Amino acid sequence: MGGPARIFRAMSSRRLRLFPLKTVLFPGAVLNLHVFESRYKRLIEECLEDGDGFGVALISEGSDAGDSNVMPHEIGSVAEIVGVRPLPEGRYFISTIGRERFRIRAIVSREPYLVVDADVLEEDDAAAGDAVDGELVESVRAKFAEYAELICEFSGEDATAIEPDVDPRSTSYAVGDALQVADAIKQRLLELSDTRARLEAELQFLARLLPPLKRLVERRKRELELRRIREGTEEDDGYRGEQSRYFGRYFSRN
Repeated sequence: MGGPARIFRAMSSRRLRLFPLKTVLFPGAVLNLHVFESRYKRLIEECLEDGDGFGVALISEGSDAGDSNVMPHEIGSVAEIVGVRPLPEGRYFISTIGRERFRIRAIVSREPYLVVDADVLEEDDAAAGDAVDGELVESVRAKFAEYAELICEFSGEDATAIEPDVDPRSTSYAVGDALQVADAIKQRLLELSDTRARLEAELQFLARLLPPLKRLVERRKRELELRRIREGTEEDDGYRGEQSRYFGRYFSRN
């Protein structure tokens, strides 16, 4: 994928409390957090008191969110708090949903947590033409459905499904969130400034990911089948060995 299209259009500016994380939050995606550090417990308490969301941005430099010198990527998403469960010792388990994207203009303070001035970003779909090509959207949906089915078959866990009536922009975010790729790649997808560019990039990723994933699933199927046969044979041999103690070497269950 080429460099991200960085023609951003700011809708408004706002000051944000920032929670830098080793994850990328897309608009519409769910993010659950166990909040235990004192600075972030305070952040959540203040957000709840003011009825505010907070910014989530992937860590660019620094070990973790507790690093006072951590540097976030400049593009992130606002997290709206939709559920809170208090835990012992003042900890919280919170559920959030990603909302609008933002671009950090300046870090205002670092204590007790990061506070930034940010521009809330508008999706620049006009740069991609009057409308996103419906054929492109359907191609991404079809490739992603195949990808999700393979992931489910390989892992045995339920995979993300994209609702058929979801608009192209939301589809692009949902696919970006669900792809099992490095966070650096997810960040590049988040940074793309129009829906068509994001969908085209995702289609390219899916086209590259599907062939090796298919081979991986087929190899796993063969391994499981061989294991089943081997275990069945071992079980059969054990059964026959046990029976031979009582009925002779050539005992047959048939």
